[in-house]
This record gives sequence, structure tokens and C-alpha cells, in this order.
Amino acid sequence: MSRNDREFRIWRGEGGEGGFVSYRVEVNEGEVVLDLVHRLQATQAPDLAVRWNCKAGKCGSCSAEVNGRPRLLCMTRMSVLPPDEPVVLTPLRAFPSVRDLVTDVTFNYAKAREVAAFVPPAGLAPGEYRMRQEDVARSQEFRKCIECFLCQDTCHAVRDHEENKAAFAGPRFLMRVAELDMHPLDAADSTGLDRRASAQDSHGLGYCNITKCCTEVCPEHIKITDNALIPLKERVADRKYDPLVWLGSKIGRRPRD
Repeated sequence: MSRNDREFRIWRGEGGEGGFVSYRVEVNEGEVVLDLVHRLQATQAPDLAVRWNCKAGKCGSCSAEVNGRPRLLCMTRMSVLPPDEPVVLTPLRAFPSVRDLVTDVTFNYAKAREVAAFVPPAGLAPGEYRMRQEDVARSQEFRKCIECFLCQDTCHAVRDHEENKAAFAGPRFLMRVAELDMHPLDAADSTGLDRRASAQDSHGLGYCNITKCCTEVCPEHIKITDNALIPLKERVADRKYDPLVWLGSKIGRRPRD
């Protein structure tokens, strides 16, 4: 047994049925977990199923759980893992298992389709949009999302409560709603769409209790909770519970002559 060998315990199975299989694999300096998965495929387990694409932390394909924590396999260096413990690899637990480390993330694409798209301002062509740089920077943070769905996987409202999925979009898509609500050129109101009301009523914002677990696992270091979810909750509360806003909604406007 080489001094550089490490034990890997990998969940193997299909459709949620299966168990852990142990392997020993050589580890070289500077390698990431995905390197070891590829070595296993090449030497011991050619039928091991795993998604990956760019190996640069930008496609979000190789999402899995390493020692119980949602991570990108290509961005998790072996040197950060405890050297005297097995490396345990499991699929994302919030989503149905397909095979081995591959899960069915259809849920996320279904939720994406439920978020109403940006509504262009009337009378302006795309090349005529003008925004302040601070407004651009505010929403640009959220555009860094690579849709790895680690935040969706670690959110306990999705992970631990299957019954919530019908009503709760999860942090990734509530962040999208927040981005659009912050956009100074979004004209959703002109179409009768209230993004704040939809966040609460259609996308389940109330299920989020701001534990910041989504922020902690984001590989792009987006401050999902502080910069998207909490501000969105504050704006929803202002709209829904402010007594002056409520009173204004009850007082009918006099028609013009």
C-alpha cells in the first residue's frame, strides 16, 4: 500500500437503490477530487457514473457531496480534506438519484421556467438601455451563478422536505426574482406582474429562514442570503404589512373627469 494512497467510499447504485463501495487510489500533490474520480474510472471502476465538463469550476456539472458537504468535485483539493479519514462521495441528496454520483435536477429547470422573464421598458430599444453603474454592479453579482445547484441541495427546505418542492423555488431562483425586482429597467409592473407578491405567493419566499447555508456552499461566493434573499424579504414585508400601503390599497381613486 503506497503512502499516497487514500480510501474513497463512493455511493454506487441506480434509482436510489445501492450502497457504498470502497476503493484505494493514489493521490498526487495538487490534485482535486475529480482527478481521483477519473483515475478510478481509468483503473478500477470504468462504469462509475459522474457528470463533469469544464474542470474549471465554471460549468457546475460536477456537483456532488464530499464528506457530506455539497461541493464541486473539480474545485475541491485533496489537500483540504482530512488526511486520516476516508473521502466519502455521494450524489446531491435533495434530488432523485439516476446512477452513482449523477442526479436528476429537472426540479431546478422547472422552477426556472416559473420565474417571469425581464420585461423591457416601453419605448426603448435594447441598445438604448441606460443604467447607473451601481445598479449594474448590484445585479451583476447574481449573474455569476453557474447553476451548480449546490445552494438548492443544501437548503433544508428543499433537502429535508420533499413536500415543499411544489411551493418553494429554492435560493437560486428566489435570487433570480430578487435580481429582476432590483433591476431599474424591469417594467413588470406595467404588465400587472408584481414580482414581490409572486416571490411570496408563487415562489415560496416565506419558506426561507435565512440560515445562510446556501451562501456558505456557493463556489462563486455570491452572498445569496445577505444581498438577495434578505433584501427581497424586506421589500415583500414593506409591501404586504406596511399599514399605509394597506390603507392606500383600500382607498379607491376618484375617476378623472
